[in-house]
Amino acid sequence: MNAVATPAERDRLSEHELLRLTVGARVYDVARETALEPAPLLSARLCQPVLLKREDQQPVFSFKLRGAYNCMASLDAGQRARGVIAASAGNHAQGVALAASRLGIRAVIVMPVTAPQVKVDAVRRFGGAQVEVVLAGDSYSDAQATAARLQHEHGYTFVHPFDDPAVIAGQATVGMELLRQHPGPLHAIFVPVGGGGLLAGIAGYVKALRPEVKVIGVQTADSDAMARSLDAGEPVSLGEVGLFSDGTAVKRVGDLTFALCQRHVDDMLRVDTDAICAAIRDVFQETRSVPEPAGAMALAGLKQYVASHGAQAAPMIAVVSGANLNFDRLRFVAERAEVGEQREAVFAVTIPEERGSFRRFCTALDQRNITEFNYRIGSATEAHIFVGVQTTQRDERDRLVGAFHSHGFEVLDLTDDELAKLHLRHMIGGRSPLARHELLYRFEFPERPGALTRFLGHMHPDWNISLFHYRNQGADYGRILVGIQVPTNERALFQAFLDTLGYPYRDESENPAYRLLLRE
Repeated sequence: MNAVATPAERDRLSEHELLRLTVGARVYDVARETALEPAPLLSARLCQPVLLKREDQQPVFSFKLRGAYNCMASLDAGQRARGVIAASAGNHAQGVALAASRLGIRAVIVMPVTAPQVKVDAVRRFGGAQVEVVLAGDSYSDAQATAARLQHEHGYTFVHPFDDPAVIAGQATVGMELLRQHPGPLHAIFVPVGGGGLLAGIAGYVKALRPEVKVIGVQTADSDAMARSLDAGEPVSLGEVGLFSDGTAVKRVGDLTFALCQRHVDDMLRVDTDAICAAIRDVFQETRSVPEPAGAMALAGLKQYVASHGAQAAPMIAVVSGANLNFDRLRFVAERAEVGEQREAVFAVTIPEERGSFRRFCTALDQRNITEFNYRIGSATEAHIFVGVQTTQRDERDRLVGAFHSHGFEVLDLTDDELAKLHLRHMIGGRSPLARHELLYRFEFPERPGALTRFLGHMHPDWNISLFHYRNQGADYGRILVGIQVPTNERALFQAFLDTLGYPYRDESENPAYRLLLRE
């Protein structure tokens, strides 16, 4: 079989042919049959039986090994001798690299410069001397253009990441396994989508054997090429794609994958970054493994489906497609997971700059757990506070807005504001001519619900708070930074207050960074 599908091969890739290719796929030379595990925490929370297909358990921590190896194992002697070339955001590249090492085939792999370093390093490790890595472009489609040029110049065989019969058949073995692992009633299978190889394979196989089972694709709202193509009735190209889910950042789906998805996929869902971050945390809580954004995308879609369609009696399956996540992304994931799960609401609240305002503000919160609190004095008449509040349900945001209004505070709901969540929350501050006699202190206190409110309640009413920053980082101890305006003749009284407060503290008033950036 050629590594690239000819028009004739596309035409004859019928359901019967896909079944034949899937059953005969040589994926298990290197891949393993991954677990189909119940998710008891999610199942209880959603009142819906949920199962996770753990493709993050593969040797390369992604399902992509299946299709890449099956394709390369089918090459003839001439194609192997000339070597292969592939374009990939990372996971397909790892599969090609491992296959090249096992089969003794030289491989050139083009990856976008935005590919996570953990994936680039893994490609070099799995491939060894057999693999050369070339970094080019910002997305898979950019890398593919470079790969096409190198293929033309050197005569390599192109190993497509999704639009090839052998690749699709390799990915279809995921569907073959899960039907064998769960022969009973099944409502739906949720599959992440980039170029469509996994979705096309699973949908084609499942619909041939279990047509009553829904197969639903899930994409990010900013990389939704398959959804737009199905809406248009033909493959369409996106001008730009979002890069958070690098594994699915594809500007154009395959012709073959599109045709299969058009015939077999029941629905397409779009999810946002916050929903994916929440799903990453869900998978971690169930498995103690951390999926990459594309790996958690299917679960985010499953949760969205249950929210809109209600729970079903039959189980639903989410394919956890991979776990190649850069460690430094975890900070962002943790930050956004609360909002994605609708467990955090974010507000900008304007209160009068007068004694007692903070206490009234805390009263409006009504003992709710504060996740973030940012404030810097800027006006003699009013203060602007950026606050995050832990919530349990979406309508709680409306109740909080009502509570702020009832205390006479203006409020702006920023929970869905990307600019505020990404940037503005970290930029509240600066020098203020009103911050006279300011002392800067760091405090620590045991992290528990209501702890910040209690801390504010201990603050002396005669000293004005001119700066305040707090963010719940999920640790056992909360850490806050406070600027307090204390006249020089009251410093001894302030020290006595600190000694009776009962919280560990540190004076940062002479900190060089504070003096440079915040002190007038």
